[in-house]
Amino acid sequence: MTTNQQADPLIGRLVDGRYRVRARIARGGMATVYVATDLRLERRIALKVMHGHLSDDSVFQSRFIQEARAAARLADPHVVNVFDQGQDGELAYLVMEYLPGITLRELMREQRRLTIPQTITIMDAILAGLAAAHKAGIVHRDVKPENVLLAEDGRIKIGDFGLARATTANTATGQQLLGTIAYLAPELVTRGTADARSDIYALGIMLYEMLVGEQPYKGEQPMQIAFQHATESVPRPSVRNPGVPEQLDELVLWSTEKSPDERPNNAQEMLDRLREIERSLGVAPTAVAATTTPIRSQSDSGDLTKVMPSTMVIEDVAAPAAQPVDNATLLRRRTSKRRARGAFLLSLVLLLAVVAGGVGWWFGSGPGSLVAVPAVAGQSYDEAAAILAEEGFVPVAAEESSVDIEPGLAIRTDPAEGERLDGGAEVSVFISTGPAPRTIETLNGKTADEARAYLKDLGLTVSDDDLLLYSNGGAPEGVVINASVTPRSGGDDVACGEGCQVFEADTANLVVSLGSVPDVVGMTVSEATSALSDKDIGTTTTEEFSDDVEEGRVIRVSGRDDGSNWRPGDTMTLVVSKGPQPIEITDVNGWTIRDAVTELEALGFKVNAGIEDRELPLGGKYWDIYKVASYDPTGSARRGTTVTLTPTLFP
Repeated sequence: MTTNQQADPLIGRLVDGRYRVRARIARGGMATVYVATDLRLERRIALKVMHGHLSDDSVFQSRFIQEARAAARLADPHVVNVFDQGQDGELAYLVMEYLPGITLRELMREQRRLTIPQTITIMDAILAGLAAAHKAGIVHRDVKPENVLLAEDGRIKIGDFGLARATTANTATGQQLLGTIAYLAPELVTRGTADARSDIYALGIMLYEMLVGEQPYKGEQPMQIAFQHATESVPRPSVRNPGVPEQLDELVLWSTEKSPDERPNNAQEMLDRLREIERSLGVAPTAVAATTTPIRSQSDSGDLTKVMPSTMVIEDVAAPAAQPVDNATLLRRRTSKRRARGAFLLSLVLLLAVVAGGVGWWFGSGPGSLVAVPAVAGQSYDEAAAILAEEGFVPVAAEESSVDIEPGLAIRTDPAEGERLDGGAEVSVFISTGPAPRTIETLNGKTADEARAYLKDLGLTVSDDDLLLYSNGGAPEGVVINASVTPRSGGDDVACGEGCQVFEADTANLVVSLGSVPDVVGMTVSEATSALSDKDIGTTTTEEFSDDVEEGRVIRVSGRDDGSNWRPGDTMTLVVSKGPQPIEITDVNGWTIRDAVTELEALGFKVNAGIEDRELPLGGKYWDIYKVASYDPTGSARRGTTVTLTPTLFP
């Protein structure tokens, strides 16, 4: 293990509770690749971890996930399998098939020029994999030898689907850009658009490089190479390597035509033509085998990151015997070459004139004189200003509220990232002030739908679970009777029924009326229970005396002494009348009739006083003479009860 690996904080880490990182095997401009162990399935995998500055970019993450899903749908033996994609904290990663071996770049670096059978074997596999991708509607956009893997067991696969598509030029170093531009289609240079035919162009450049041992265009700066792609035609490989058959010459020229319309429409069409060539040459894709010679693989930044366990060697086969060519054919070829040479010289003169004018335009007033606005999202203003100033722009501070970006960090620029401007142009950097403040007016009295639409227009999140209560205030069904807001930043809820001050993206919770609870006062217990049961409110009963409410009827309800609203499922207590409360009858035995009558009537009783069948005259002199011998009833009785007095027989 190298010093770099020992210093890598991910070595030994358990990612997402499942993938144990063992060693770093490659590092590029967009991601670092590690060999790891899937502890759940007990297998080796390749773990590709996005660089931090890309993982923090929500747009990149979204495209990265979409492309990972697209690549995972490709079920082709010549495409590197994608097993999983996830996020562990700030770590965005892909889980891919682990293929011990080398890249096509390393094979060409060792052998320089490949043999015809080697070239056909590798191109057949690459085209098969890309054909599956094009059929699924996926454009690779970054076809190059570094993305072609040659496994120890003989498999040839193409990987890194979608990474080039999900990354801007500002995320790559100059050396990485140089490596990608070497395979860049003219339409990407001039218009910035790409489709399956752009992949075909890159394949044509790769085919040329495998046959010749070097790329067709060279330059110290990426712009020089890009200009050659846009203005020059790829030469025949046989000019540099006479051993290249004419059929492969033509395949290179066809696949690298300047106009996309003149190339194969997709990888399947080019694969069909390659297999026709295989049959005509008598050369078929051959098996591969591994040797034990170690190859050290370096990252595109130049750091030593991996010792490959083996070097891939593609078994060679004897080239087909040259077929005799008749004189007529030779004559036609010579005549064609003379015509081509004359046309070439004329074209060269015209081309030089066009190039001279084009170079002046490009670097004087064309795209070559403009600078792309760099990505500064997520940076502080000082950091963003320094990046823009380094590119020759004048930064201008601006503010903008944002729910997703922390206060103090850049949200975007105007003009936007990637737009090309003249040096010295002003670029506004919009710094997040956090969520925008919001003033909410009174919600009570609005319908739930009105309140919900109003809150969403203010940028608040509205809970789907309204609290439904029966209104004590008589609010109709469906009307808001209270509300609260839960701050997104945490803390206590804010009462908001009568209005409040909150922030965008806070969560509002509505309390909505179910209508009024039935008024059951005066109902019998059975009537009240039935009426409340229809509203999903249970009942219990308690009794008390009442002089005003008939026995067996509800005097009042209890259970909400604080005046709060009832909710379905609550239990209401019915206070039921037992009628008037009984009064203790005074013991009047031995009292005069008059005194007894006066006392009992004062207590609210009716009095009947008499001697057998004869009643004593009311208020007569006898009432003061006769006394009470007995009375009925005794004990206690309700007011209005008649108490019968029995006087003594003799005064």
